[in-house]
Amino acid sequence: MLKELREKRTKLVAQMRGMIEAAEAEDRDFTAEETTSYDALKAELDGLDRRIERLANTEAAETAGAQVVPAAARRQGVVQPQGPSASKEFENLGQFMSAVRFNPNDPRLNFVEGVGASGENGEIAAELRMDNDTQGGFMIPPQFRSTIMSVPPQDALVRPRAQVIPAGSPPDAGITMPALDQTGANPGNMFGGMNFQWIGEGDEKPETDAKLREFTLTPKEIAGTVTVTDKLLRNWQAASPFIENLMRQGVTAAEDYAFLRGSGVAQPLGALNSVATKFINRTNANTVTYADLVEMVARLLMRGGTQPVWSMPQSALPKLATMVDPEGHYIWKANAVDGFAGTLLGYPVRWNNRAPAIGSKGDILLADWSYYVIKDGSGPFVAASEHVLFRQNKTVIKIFWNVDGAPWLTAPIKEENGYEVSPFVGLDVPA
Repeated sequence: MLKELREKRTKLVAQMRGMIEAAEAEDRDFTAEETTSYDALKAELDGLDRRIERLANTEAAETAGAQVVPAAARRQGVVQPQGPSASKEFENLGQFMSAVRFNPNDPRLNFVEGVGASGENGEIAAELRMDNDTQGGFMIPPQFRSTIMSVPPQDALVRPRAQVIPAGSPPDAGITMPALDQTGANPGNMFGGMNFQWIGEGDEKPETDAKLREFTLTPKEIAGTVTVTDKLLRNWQAASPFIENLMRQGVTAAEDYAFLRGSGVAQPLGALNSVATKFINRTNANTVTYADLVEMVARLLMRGGTQPVWSMPQSALPKLATMVDPEGHYIWKANAVDGFAGTLLGYPVRWNNRAPAIGSKGDILLADWSYYVIKDGSGPFVAASEHVLFRQNKTVIKIFWNVDGAPWLTAPIKEENGYEVSPFVGLDVPA
């Protein structure tokens, strides 16, 4: 029965994924009909999850007498009594977090590959940071890490569209990448200093050499905390979806903000603070005009990569909704069913309230995020502490991981004719 339910769940998730990918392939949001269908599938999925949890708990109770061989006994070759095999993995993130808080010696924290570490005497030891200090925490099992760190395009602006370099080994080591040096006079700057000449028959071939710049990405640590009641954490069946959604949303928001607005000091370098971004002075203060948007598109690097997208604060919607072209026509058309179109001047629009406020530098950004590089590091890890709010029967959960990111370019590009463009074009204040 449990196998059939899980197979049905897999088909439902695949169907939901297919709907998302179909909409993203057309760079649009769900229609009203698709939203209704998706919500129905989600409701059916939630019901299946509850049934699966109940059945799994019943089967777990039936095998509760099973004995788990401790890590130390396995290494010493001690033979334990035969019995039904105990579960080697956690059923969901809630059960994992409950074990971290209330049962840190749970063998599953050490059994799952890549989770925790065992000391010399078989005791559980936390994963350690890679620098001189130590910071306890258990690595989230791989099957839950993919859920937390996998972000669909609707939820995040940068990670789903950027070039992501996996953690590798060692995971938190820096990685240095070459970037063409496009400074200097055109057209030679277009090819990193390489010079091209037409050669007559028998003439000596000139030497050419590309000038390269380098930039280094070194994963930096970021941590977030959330407080939950001990009662909720013990009821891990109910806690799992709550904690999982909270962590996923928190990770998404923290990363997206840094990839967009980070300073580059002990955190990723955001596109808005990069010298590679081409900024356009707006026509009038505290607003955006049709001429501003046209000028931004005119400065966009139009080749290769993924499709560029607009990033705009939601407060810009009234300005855009009433914006007219030089002939007085509204550039956006809307109706009561479908709302505003999903594109503007041919490029998808993503409302992004992590962007600066309307009228500020960088409030409107048109970017091809395939020119942004993300280097993942170790983690995510989690730790739980009851000491801070012990009297209130609450637990503080901390999630921390390592990541870095920066635009691949070191400056806007001057084309062969001297015209300057960039894959990152932002709107500035008036000149």
